[in-house]
Amino acid sequence: QVQLVESGGGLVQAGDSLRLSCAFSVRTFSGYTMAWFRQAPQAPGTEREFVAGIGWKGANIEYTDSVKSRFTISRDNAKKMVYLQMNSLQSEDTAVYYCAAHFGAISSRSSYDYGYWGQGTQVTVSS
Repeated sequence: QVQLVESGGGLVQAGDSLRLSCAFSVRTFSGYTMAWFRQAPQAPGTEREFVAGIGWKGANIEYTDSVKSRFTISRDNAKKMVYLQMNSLQSEDTAVYYCAAHFGAISSRSSYDYGYWGQGTQVTVSS
């Protein structure tokens, strides 16, 4: 059974850092493009916002403009893990963060392209 499990969320102060982790239980991790999305509390029911994506070889890395230079996505194919290092957190980063996967080489910014999702982890940044 394919499953993604996120961890690492929490309550932090503005300017702090957090590292999110995502464990992907799948037979073969290679071949999957991985991404992080988020959904802010004031936007329930809307499409989840793309945050960062990484191709299965660790290339084709993309970020949404608001997190460039602050967030870093990485993956460890041997451990079947994906990470999101978040630095200089701002109150606008407060959201539930979701790990997502789709089988394919190219990162996509659309949540509709991802067939596998984790349950989400809450990140709250107080100003």
